[in-house]
Amino acid sequence: MTENHLITLTTTDHGEITLPEPGWCTGHTGPVGYRIDLTHTGAEHTFDFAGDTLLVAMLSQDPFVTDPERRRTRLYVEQTSYSATLDPVEVRQLAASLTVHAMHLRALADQLAAIQAEEDER
Repeated sequence: MTENHLITLTTTDHGEITLPEPGWCTGHTGPVGYRIDLTHTGAEHTFDFAGDTLLVAMLSQDPFVTDPERRRTRLYVEQTSYSATLDPVEVRQLAASLTVHAMHLRALADQLAAIQAEEDER
């Protein structure tokens, strides 16, 4: 599902490093900076309402952080600063949109659980 391949990146503190890159990672561009700051990120999922973004989510992995649990693949979720004054119809539309977004987040949680199960097998 998330077949890894090896990549070589240049860091400011460890020079060139070679490491496995998860198949879901969208790649790395530009300088990495410090090795501990290297992050694999997956495709960005946006959760919108009425043309505004409410949430952004993506698979994320920090392979060199000091806490081993944080090295596991996780889902990065960011809430935007959306705010609006809504009438009853718009509130119901927002609620319906949030219901759909919750279903999408559950699907991402299932994908993440499968990835973590593969990581546990390694």
